Amino acid sequence: MMKKTSFIAYIMCALMVVGCSTSAGTGSLLGAGGGGALGALLGQIIGHDTKSTVIGAAIGTAVGTGAGALIGKHMDKVRAKAAAVDNAQVTEITDANGLQGVKVSFGDILFDTAKYNLKSNAKMSLNQLANLMKSEPYVLIDIQGHTDSTGSDRVNDPLSQNRAQAVAQYLVSQGVSSSQFKNVSGFGSHQPIADNSTATGRAQNRRVEIYMYASQAMIDAANAGTLQ
Repeated sequence: MMKKTSFIAYIMCALMVVGCSTSAGTGSLLGAGGGGALGALLGQIIGHDTKSTVIGAAIGTAVGTGAGALIGKHMDKVRAKAAAVDNAQVTEITDANGLQGVKVSFGDILFDTAKYNLKSNAKMSLNQLANLMKSEPYVLIDIQGHTDSTGSDRVNDPLSQNRAQAVAQYLVSQGVSSSQFKNVSGFGSHQPIADNSTATGRAQNRRVEIYMYASQAMIDAANAGTLQ
């Protein structure tokens, strides 16, 4: 199973603008209320095929040039909404199907050091993001947690998983449909975006990234020419 997953992730990486690694992530449901009803709900989407940073899954439906343009136009609207979320860094990405998506990144503001309980100001930002997601039911969501390199993988891997899960759980508690979440993953310190030898770099590496991309329903609407 692991070999099959790694092979699929390797092939799909060629389609992605964002980076890809098949060596990180715990792939397990850890802490943060996992025994409760909400934890059980999220348990259906956490811990499955989480070894890769590929965004979305390749589909069998052909997407024409016109449909791709409609999806891009719609995701531009999503990106504009996300840009209004407090403390969010918003960029355009490409998903596994070559379609435009949105990445919302929260830096070192959501959690205290070595913790995975959301800060109060973090909840304010996530409330805004939840409202966006509820207004976009055709958008699917991946959440990825990352740490700096301080400490060992034994600590950082589950910490990043717990942080990603805490964000997902909070968004669901604010009314976002659990069906929109496809991958909630922790990657520890394995995917730095800055130099871990500096305090500034480590702060940048401590982050949660939220990816929003087209669902099959959105693709079908775009192919039919009805996506607004």
